[in-house]
Amino acid sequence: MIKNLVIVESPAKAKTIEGYLGKDFIVKSSFGHVRDLPKDNNAIDIKNGFKPTYVVSADKREVISQLKKLAKEAEVVWLASDEDREGEAISWHLSEALNLSEAKTRRIVFREITKSAILNAIENPRAIDVNLVNAQQARRVLDRLVGFELSPVLWKKIKTGLSAGRVQSVAVRVVVEREREIERHKSVSAYKVVAQFDAGGKRLEAELNTRFKTQAEAEDFLQRCMGASYSIESLEKKPTKRSPAPPFTTSTLQQEASRKLSFSVAQTMQVAQRLYEAGKISYMRTDSVNLSQDAMTAAAAEISRSFGENYVKTRQYKTKSKSAQEAHESIRPTDFAALQVSSDRNEQRLYDLIRKRAIASQMADAEIEKTTATITISGQPERLVATGEVIKFEGFLKVYTESTDDEELADDDVKGMLPPLTEGQTLGFQRMQATERFSRPAPRYTEASLVKKLEEMGIGRPSTYAPTISTIQKRGYVEKDNREGKERAYNVLTLEQDQISTQKKTEMAGAEKAKLFPTDIAMVVTDFLVAHFESVIDYSFTARVEEEFDEIAAGKKQWDKMLDTFYSSFHQTIETSANVERSTVSGARELGVDPVSGMKVIAKLGRFGPYVQLGEEVEGTDAKPVYASLRKGTFIESITLEQALELFKLPRVVGEFEGKDMKAAIGRFGPYIQHNSKFYSLPKDLDPLLVTEPEAIALIEAKRKADAEKMIKTFPENPEVTVLNGRFGPYICVGKKNVKIPKGQEPSELTLEQCLELAEATPDKPARGGFKKKAAPSADAPAAKKTPAKKTAAKKGTTTKAATTKKAAAPKKKAS
Repeated sequence: MIKNLVIVESPAKAKTIEGYLGKDFIVKSSFGHVRDLPKDNNAIDIKNGFKPTYVVSADKREVISQLKKLAKEAEVVWLASDEDREGEAISWHLSEALNLSEAKTRRIVFREITKSAILNAIENPRAIDVNLVNAQQARRVLDRLVGFELSPVLWKKIKTGLSAGRVQSVAVRVVVEREREIERHKSVSAYKVVAQFDAGGKRLEAELNTRFKTQAEAEDFLQRCMGASYSIESLEKKPTKRSPAPPFTTSTLQQEASRKLSFSVAQTMQVAQRLYEAGKISYMRTDSVNLSQDAMTAAAAEISRSFGENYVKTRQYKTKSKSAQEAHESIRPTDFAALQVSSDRNEQRLYDLIRKRAIASQMADAEIEKTTATITISGQPERLVATGEVIKFEGFLKVYTESTDDEELADDDVKGMLPPLTEGQTLGFQRMQATERFSRPAPRYTEASLVKKLEEMGIGRPSTYAPTISTIQKRGYVEKDNREGKERAYNVLTLEQDQISTQKKTEMAGAEKAKLFPTDIAMVVTDFLVAHFESVIDYSFTARVEEEFDEIAAGKKQWDKMLDTFYSSFHQTIETSANVERSTVSGARELGVDPVSGMKVIAKLGRFGPYVQLGEEVEGTDAKPVYASLRKGTFIESITLEQALELFKLPRVVGEFEGKDMKAAIGRFGPYIQHNSKFYSLPKDLDPLLVTEPEAIALIEAKRKADAEKMIKTFPENPEVTVLNGRFGPYICVGKKNVKIPKGQEPSELTLEQCLELAEATPDKPARGGFKKKAAPSADAPAAKKTPAKKTAAKKGTTTKAATTKKAAAPKKKAS
């Protein structure tokens, strides 16, 4: 007989907790959610109060079967899933799927996986919070309704396979609107003046506090400064303080990990999850900046021990967000004294970031003395200004400084100190430069800055940020990419030794690293949704829906009534959209006429992405249009006629190699070289319009060399079996199955029989969710044809057959 069964979401969490509880407790994992809405149109009974039907997920049937056996034997079942809405829903679904009685069921929650927190939770169990469950159900049902009804509209009107979502479509809209803002930006130049002086043997740099709009104005100023004398008119010393940032929330952790560690949003959450499950940090999905009294006491003790009492300043932060769960805690270490917590480099780096931020939040302000020196120019009304800062007391800066999304624009950083100066002091002029600088558009979003924007708008919650960012990339609406800048000329005017010289220099402008770029399909879909479903992707509406979920969670609103209010107007809009002509939402643009052929040039969205078309089919003739794929970073709505005509020069013969032509072209997966029926992807630094014969040959030979090094052994009698060198060492490939080679076995000595035996003994590994992944198309392969394939009738939607296991019994306990 089992005395106590504790059920958590993850095996790692189970392992950690089991170490804290005695022999009377068995800890098992549900491996996340165990039930969900079925993937068909019968999941929600709209007419009966949006009643959802849940089924045990295919990959969780065995888990539920095992947990049922253990639950029957146990005296008490402790549901210990996470404290948020998703966690509460997991506990409720477990109680339903396992047919647990209220008498033997206990719900426990904790913000950290430490012995004291677990034992305290066991001593203070509670019932399942039905309001939290209903808030999660409302979100899940509403998102299913939007996705299931809106996505088919996109298939009919734009392109099959598209998807829409209440939060994902809003996130895409934010990225699209930023891209258009950047496209509209007209860069304006101005001249920034900086002077250098000798101040008693030390260098002093000062800046004119105005900028000149034209080169002539800048040159006129430099001429007026010829032969002038410079002196310190005034010195102003002002003491200032700087306070630390609050401890991390989910959003701020994602932002700072992106800036400081170059982590993606998803990577940050994966690493934080591991740290949490190992008991090293508190729960990582939170929008609160609070620290518990125990945590503040522990932080103060560690600061006092490491730096001294004068570095301690206990603070209680208040979250600005109306929806924040103030009862929750921010992300912090469970033991402030612990420095080394993991042998995994990324786990340790993220832990260090979390620990330093939390410790710094409880430290004294940094005391800084800011000095401003105003410099006169004899005979001129303008003034130059030099600023410097001296740190009088480091305070929290001894541990941590917060980063910004744009370091160049950060004016909060502590500046260097000025040399010793006195009022009236004459300065030795060295030189003065007026440098042309250009206005910049708002930056494209990174994953983290998009999360920040969504949070500011009240869209999404800590549990949804990472999935949303991942979804819009997986669905092909947004691409995370690096883009090279373009060379730009700028002028520098220098006044030195009473002479003005002009230099023309160049710089790379507009380079982007790990930024989010919308695709053409994102722009077309966004325009369609804005035109016909404004309410669904309206920013204020989406934020208001999030607030309604919060009200449901607080027991202030009934979830079925909230859904009814939304659905009645939404469904009406869906029905109205049936009258929209498909041709009006294709995003097609007529660019002009080819001056050589006199044929029309049109940019369109096709099955394999955006393309340009030269000419049109004419009945009764052999006239066929010519097609070319758009280059990465070029959009249907902004491509010019000149850019389009360049694309029709492809494919082009680059040269000859081994008696066969090498052709450069752009395909479905980007630019490539085709040679002897094989395809070789062009790297970013090679342009298909400019790539030379030697460069193409070098590319082909490098690929052959890499392939040869990868291949250890082949079997002519069975070409499907190969022994290859992979990223993690040698392995066997049999068809689409990868097989591990046993230790001590020499890969090159394997026989075909041995390979087949090992493959037979290796089970097929399904992808997460219980479905096998489809093989990804080769990155080297272009679109099948230059001409877009003819449109074919979309296959009728098929659904998988219902599981042969018994249908789950109707829930005994209702979350209503």
